[in-house]
Amino acid sequence: MRKYSLIIIWSLTSYCIGAQTVQGFNGLGMHLGNLQKLSSAQTFSISPENFTGEKGKGGMAEIKDSAFRNKAIGAHMARELGQGWKLNPAIQLKPGETFTIAEIKGEGAIQHIWMTPSGNWRLSIIRFYWDDEKEPSVECPIGDFFCMGLNKFAQVSSVPVTVNPGSGFSSYWTMPFRKKCRITVENLDNQDFYLFYQVDYTRTKVDKDDAYFHAQFRKTPSDFKDYNSVYTMVDGIKGTGQYIGTYMTWLQPNWLWWGEGEIKMFIDGDTKFPTINGTGTEDYFLGSYGFQGADNKTATYTTPYVGMFQEIKPDSINKYEFPQFAMYRWHVMDPIRFTTDIKITMQDLGWKDAFVNKTYLAQHSAISSVVYWYQTEPHNPFPKLPSKEELIKTVKEF
Repeated sequence: MRKYSLIIIWSLTSYCIGAQTVQGFNGLGMHLGNLQKLSSAQTFSISPENFTGEKGKGGMAEIKDSAFRNKAIGAHMARELGQGWKLNPAIQLKPGETFTIAEIKGEGAIQHIWMTPSGNWRLSIIRFYWDDEKEPSVECPIGDFFCMGLNKFAQVSSVPVTVNPGSGFSSYWTMPFRKKCRITVENLDNQDFYLFYQVDYTRTKVDKDDAYFHAQFRKTPSDFKDYNSVYTMVDGIKGTGQYIGTYMTWLQPNWLWWGEGEIKMFIDGDTKFPTINGTGTEDYFLGSYGFQGADNKTATYTTPYVGMFQEIKPDSINKYEFPQFAMYRWHVMDPIRFTTDIKITMQDLGWKDAFVNKTYLAQHSAISSVVYWYQTEPHNPFPKLPSKEELIKTVKEF
């Protein structure tokens, strides 16, 4: 009798735990294995057709209503149809203008962002602020944030970031907040900037152990001053969290193989030597032997968690122009966890002589990167963004 009682108790306990798990599901961390689970989370979406994302307030712009920002973007084309017919699908920012594209109060998380920007994608800066912070947790050119730092379309077919023809940028990173969220876009260009966008978020209870999303942009200085051929991807991260991804562009400085450099991750007090030490640049991006395909030529690839998806070759061979590459590595299945701090570098290393003496060359490549991580707040302020001129230095100026 005691045996059967224990079985009944175990069964009831399992059922209650299962029921509690379903009932308490907050609607975050979605995947094919939990799409069937019900949740009390509420879904909202912010766009130029509904700046606040309020329930039942989408598509309310009228041709005569001057309260809607830049109504002329769609007003002329919808003049015969009127309200509800694509009157305000985008925003227009004047040179030097900053606009808040989303401001959400309360608790919840961003689950998806779609954008298609005009102009030079390096000259529009996106910033995210969580809760009451004054310093942004995300500060990047829009192009680089969505893996388009070379300002030229290439297909990206990864899980957290996709880029589809002709310039459809999507982010699926989960971005929780507890009090509020604010997202701004700044136009650094000398001409008007147009942005179509949609921010999809949910109002829900955020788990106490959910950290905040961060992303930071960096690049080599064009004068290479104080540059010792070790590219610092990120430094100064203090707190507890996990590193989740890298996007990197690379303009090689010669015609020999450029990617011998090792990634080094200094974690929780590491000083001279890191805890994680890679074996080569292409190895970190999970390729091998110079990204060579079956024909011994560079092969591009875009997969759920890793890709070397873009190679831009110069129109002519001369001493100023060399190929450019773009790569991503998402640590979704293998996040790099840290308790107090983390610093990450990549060696800028190629070949001086790759054939006879086989000698490495410490290079001066034009590199840029965005690094992505989650951490507890507060976070250390980011380094100042490069100037507008530095952001768009041409190949010949390096």
